[in-house]
Parts: sequence; C-alpha cells; structure tokens
Amino acid sequence: MARYEDSLIEEIKANINIVDVISQYVSLKRQGRNYFGLCPFHNEKSPSFSVSESKQIFHCFGCGVGGDAFGFLKKIENISFKEAVEILAERANITLPAITLSEEEQKKIKLQEKVYEINKIAAEYFHNNLYGPNAKPAQEYVKKRRLDNNTLKKFQIGYSGNYDDLYKELRKDGFSDEEIYASKLVLKSKNGSPNDAFKKRLMFPIMDVKDRVIAFGGRALDDSKPKYVNSPDTVCYNKGRNLYALNIAKKTKRDFIIMVEGYMDAVSLHQRGIDNAVASLGTALTEAQGRLLKRYKSKIIIGYDSDSAGQGATLRGLEILQSLGYDIRILQIEGAKDPDEFVVKYGSGKFELALKNAISLVEFKVKNLKQNLDITQTNDKIKFLNEVCKILLKITNKFEKEVYISKISEEYNISKEAIYGELNKLEYANSSGVKVLERQGTLKRNDIAVKKEDTGVSASRENLIISLLINEGQSVYKKIKDNITFEDFKNEENKKIVKKLYEELEKGDISNVIGLFEGDEKLLSHITYILSKETDISDMDKAVEDLVSKFIKDKLQKEKSEILKNLISKELDKEQAKELENRLKEISKKLVSLK
Repeated sequence: MARYEDSLIEEIKANINIVDVISQYVSLKRQGRNYFGLCPFHNEKSPSFSVSESKQIFHCFGCGVGGDAFGFLKKIENISFKEAVEILAERANITLPAITLSEEEQKKIKLQEKVYEINKIAAEYFHNNLYGPNAKPAQEYVKKRRLDNNTLKKFQIGYSGNYDDLYKELRKDGFSDEEIYASKLVLKSKNGSPNDAFKKRLMFPIMDVKDRVIAFGGRALDDSKPKYVNSPDTVCYNKGRNLYALNIAKKTKRDFIIMVEGYMDAVSLHQRGIDNAVASLGTALTEAQGRLLKRYKSKIIIGYDSDSAGQGATLRGLEILQSLGYDIRILQIEGAKDPDEFVVKYGSGKFELALKNAISLVEFKVKNLKQNLDITQTNDKIKFLNEVCKILLKITNKFEKEVYISKISEEYNISKEAIYGELNKLEYANSSGVKVLERQGTLKRNDIAVKKEDTGVSASRENLIISLLINEGQSVYKKIKDNITFEDFKNEENKKIVKKLYEELEKGDISNVIGLFEGDEKLLSHITYILSKETDISDMDKAVEDLVSKFIKDKLQKEKSEILKNLISKELDKEQAKELENRLKEISKKLVSLK
C-alpha cells in the first residue's frame, strides 16, 4: 500500500484548517473553543459533532466517529487515504512527491487512465455522428427541442451508431478488449461478440468537476424502452457521487445551484442563460451528491418535475439536503411538467421570477400535505393540523416557528391558539413517551453507538494520562514510564493506546498520533474523544506527580486486597503467611507515605 511520510502529512495539516475543510460539508457554529454541527455520519436533531481548530481533530459525541481532516475526507467522500492526501495537498498548495505503488495499484491506475481516454474519444465520436447522414432522428429531435449549435458543442451532445460501430472505432484507436469492456460502453453478447451498449440514442456525455468524461446518458429517439439508458458504475464513475453539468454550473456567479431531474432540463436552462443548473443521474439524490454540491454553494433550489413521482423525489432530496445544512428552496411552476418545458414555453424571464418566488422547505411540506386532504371537511382539517404541527415541532428557532405559525394560521384559516394547543399536546406526548419507555427499559439506541461520559475516577485519570502523553510527549513520558506501565490501565482501549504510544515515544516524539491508529475505528474514536476534552493544567509537574502517585496507590490497594483475601480464604503454612504479612506491612507504610 502506497504511503506518504508523516512529516509530509504534518506539513499539509499545518497549511490547512480542519474547520474550513469540514465547513464545506457541515454547517458549524462556534461554541466556546470548539465548533459544533449536526453529524454527517448519523441522523441527529441536536448538534453533537465537535471540531477542534486548535487540535485539528473532529469527534462526534453521538456516534463516536473521530479523526483528522484526512480521516473526515476519507469517510465522507468514501475515498482512499491517498486520495484524501492528494485533495488536501492541492488545497494547501503542496506538491506531493512520487511514491512507490504496488503492482495492483499501478494496474488499476493505468486501466482508469485508459477508460478516461476511451470516454473522451467516445464523446467526440458520438458528437461527430450527430452531424452525419445517419443521424436524422437525432437531428430532428434536437431541432424540435430548440437546442442551438453552441449548446450541442458546449455539452458535446451526440448520437450513437449501431451494433458494434463504437467498438470498431476504439479497436482502430489501439485499445484492448479488456480496456474497452472496462469502460462498459461495449458489452459482451451471449455468443461472446462485442455489442455497443448505446445504439441509436441521443448521447449526453457526463463530466466530472475536472471536465473529464466519466460516463454517458442515452435517450431513445423512438418507442424503445427504457427511454433513458445510463452508464453503470465503472473504474471512473459512480452515479451516486456525480452530477450532470456541475463542471459548468460550479463556475456560476449566482449564489445558488438549481437541481433538476433530467439532462434536457439542465441543458435547456443553460442555453437560456441560467448557468447554475445541474441534474441528478437517473437516481434519487444521494448524500454524496449533496456533499459534492456543498463544495461550491450552500443554497439550493430544487426544480424537479411537477408530477407525483417528481414531488416524491423532491421530498427525499429535501431530507438529505436539510441534514447537510443547506438553505433549501423549492421551485413552483404551473403550466408545464418540468423546467425545460416551462422555460421554452414562457421564456427565461418568467423562469427567473419563479426562482425568486421559490418556497421554503416548511411551506413545501405543508402544501404537499394539503394536496391529499380536503380541509373544508372537519376530519381532514384536524388531520391536516396534526401533521402540520409535526412539521413545526422540528423547527428549533423560536422566531422562525412564530413566523410559520402566523403564515399557516392566515393562509389556511386555522387559529393560532389551535396550532399552539396541538403543538403543546405533541410536545407533552413526546416527552412523556420517552420517560415511559425509559422506565420500562424498552428505549434502546442500537443504531448509534453512543460514547458515554467517563464516570469512573480511574477512567478519567487514564484518559488524562493519554491526553498528556499526546500533547506533552517526552516531557511527560520520562516522568511516568518507570512507574506506570500499559498493563496498569484498566480500560482495554486505553491499554492498547498507551502500549502504542509508549512504543513510539521510545523512538522520539509523536508527530502524527491520528495516523498511528488509522484503520482502527474504535481506537480512533476513543483517541478523538479524549482529545476533545479540554485540560487546563497550570502546574504540569505537580499534575504528573499526582497522577503517578494515584496510580501507585491504586496498584498498592489492589495488591493489599489480594493479600487480605489470600490470608482469609486460603490455607497457608506459617512461612507463606509470614511473608504475606510482611508485605502487607510494607504496603501499609507506603500507602501512609503517599497520603
């Protein structure tokens, strides 16, 4: 496995700020010395995700996950440590040295490079096809959709041939069968012959934020099913981690991104000067896509289709984006089924107005509720009120809640008193329900491994020693190593951590403590938990002396208990008993001196 030197990792850390890195994915607010936000790795309503700027670490007190900037990027982007280093090195303007790769890694990188090259050639091939004599159906379609030549070239829209046309082209360019099949642009038929994956379709090349062609979407131009065929995942592409047209939209000067459903929606908007539209890739919006967008903008307007399926997709996407801390709005259009049809039919001016009037998440959820209920009927109005209050209950900002209560009261002819009454009832039911479950012992938190506060004195003491060893290094290690061994630690995690720390401190000071425990999530979580606790010590020498004294005292007390137990419960000869009694006297004297 390829690795970089610890000194390089520390240099990168010194030139970045973990708060800035994590803020691209999580909305953070300063509380005292640290920053807090909602954890991106588990669902929570109250912020328990802590980021320490001074220590350059993060730790979630809810699910226990922790680490440094590299570990955060690895986990949130689902990438390798090497890739995380490359991203942060680029951010820090540090040139990485060449590292030795294993044969397997070299083979994978080489194949990936070949597939990128194949995708680029395929995009050019499809685009050139669009202007050929055999592309009449595609030419008629783009004319019908009012796409001009500049747009066709900008998005490299093309037309796929038939049977094995692309395969022959790629073979002619010198690519091997292994490389061509790895691109998934050509499939192997039942009889083993090559068969192009896209045939007689309008082709939309999908590019990543580095402008590399990574995949394709193909639209049928006749009654073929499915209407859209999308590239499967390859060595270059993961559909849940990319967005169509983001390579262009990321350059916009607007302060928000428009998320639409289809390729044509995005292309059509861009042609009409709305340069901040992106499209999901034949899948429901994923967290990875939401995090990718967060690198560029923190405000987003959702513009999915107006049909029921589109509205369902909107709700799912909203929940994901809300958990990532986005400022969310929802586009409301009438007289058209999607943004493409709307902008073509009514023009960009009306579309801009619709963007300006996009509604909030709460308003959208309330409006969505009303569609399935007749609030002129008593039962439906009661149900509507109950469901609305469930939505309002999730709003933590009091002023924001007041604004929505006033708006809903006025718009739906429901008194404020009725809304407050229902809210109070729900709040009481929720709090009572939790208490009942706790009393019955049925309330469990299996989904989140909660890191409980250390209540034992010895556990707190052990944690403090680990903190001092990491922060003070040799100065503390030299004072405690002869009196405290890793075997003296009661907590098993602490025992493993201290054993490793002692081994490293024997060689010198520790430069990259997080790197020592990379790959062991449990120990890493425990380390960041310990480091997240603030330790204000005015007299370090006195503090270390006290810790050593308490450890020695604990060991002596333990030995004393064992001796007393043996003297009482075991049949000992006179010599054995005398030996133990003498040792008991020595221990008692030492304990008195320690007091």
